[in-house]
Amino acid sequence: MGALVGFLLGLMFLMSCKSSAQPEAEKDLVAKGREVFFNETFEGNGRTCGTCHPEENNFTIDPAFIATLPDDDPLFVAEFNPDLEENFENPRLMREVGLILENLDGFDDLANKFTMRGVPHTLALPTSVASRQGPRTGWSGDGAPGDGSLRSFSTGAVIQHFTKTLNRVPDVDFRLPTDEELDALEAFMLSLGRQEDLVLPLALKGTVASRGQDIFNDPTSGKCFACHVNAGANADPTIFGPDAGNMNFNTGVEELPDQPADLTGELVPPDDGFGVPGDSTFNTPPLVEAADTGPFFHNNSVETIEGAVAFYNGDAFNNSPAGQLLVQATGSGINLDATQVEAVAAFLRVINALENIGESIDFTQRAAERGFFERDESETLLARAIDETDDSIMVLAGGGLHPDAVAFLEEARRLAEEGIDSFFSRGRLARQAATELEKARDELVETSMKTTQK
Repeated sequence: MGALVGFLLGLMFLMSCKSSAQPEAEKDLVAKGREVFFNETFEGNGRTCGTCHPEENNFTIDPAFIATLPDDDPLFVAEFNPDLEENFENPRLMREVGLILENLDGFDDLANKFTMRGVPHTLALPTSVASRQGPRTGWSGDGAPGDGSLRSFSTGAVIQHFTKTLNRVPDVDFRLPTDEELDALEAFMLSLGRQEDLVLPLALKGTVASRGQDIFNDPTSGKCFACHVNAGANADPTIFGPDAGNMNFNTGVEELPDQPADLTGELVPPDDGFGVPGDSTFNTPPLVEAADTGPFFHNNSVETIEGAVAFYNGDAFNNSPAGQLLVQATGSGINLDATQVEAVAAFLRVINALENIGESIDFTQRAAERGFFERDESETLLARAIDETDDSIMVLAGGGLHPDAVAFLEEARRLAEEGIDSFFSRGRLARQAATELEKARDELVETSMKTTQK
């Protein structure tokens, strides 16, 4: 794991598709992990890993997605299980702000010792977990008990979120995952999304997004690369040293005024970040997947990617320890004008859309290869392609970017939907959808990006 850069040729970068050379044993382990992730309740309250990390919503949840769920969904177990009515979740903050209750500092004072956090997606984990200090999971880098590994992350999730009562007694309120299940869950989570970081700069076609990329990588203006080298989750080794990996910083997010959760009047204790007691630091998330996985920051305090970029102009960041560290490293803080904020956000929107499109191409091509008796699998692949295409449309249209590409994406979506409903023409329609997706991609970047199989 770690920042796997330098693997790409020229300006091309690898998309997140599975490798045909992947050993069968590894494929089987990933498939088992998928089954456990989405279907195993561990004899608990009905939740699965997929309850908070649904595939159709980029392995995260937000208020808009939560509003589509039925009232008996396991996410809302605190609303219909009397044993979990208090101190397990805050239903109002969950529904309005998308926040989940976490007892990262222990279960000894449930009424007062907790944090409220958004749900981090589980994409591109091979590029975003490793650090010099050990694995970084969750928003603060200590989302897993014990050694901080993804295996511990799964165990901690079962204890925190799957329990039938607040006693949290193994083999009574839930069962703990077996070693085999932990192996499978780890393999599945590591298979999701990008397996490599980008290599910037990319030959982008959009004028504004291209300018945003320049600002992103400019050591005198945007300086974003310092903590997000190649738009990933790892710090720049030229600034922070070799093998810097995924680092923790106190960026001042907790100091923001008028945070949505605070405005509700609900009890929201300050989040002390990494460690017990915490040191007020949080680890760095990857940015390629950012635009379609908001709200942003550990407490869902900012709704839009533009607002997230603008945060780094404000006093909360520039007066924070991380902001002051940046001043020491580069000689000044960050002070972007509104048009520059929009440009950086446009860049982030475009690279997010490129990732979505690459996923969609892979899914449609794989669907086209399925035989007549593999209809269920081809339908699933086309449905996943539609989800990714919807995301790319949302991300680009939300920033007023590349309307021609959006038109190709909408046609690809139409063809994929028709393919799902077609009995004899599914393969042809899937291939046509892939062609439209490739046209959309070619509107965004000068050099067509290669795909590889994960």
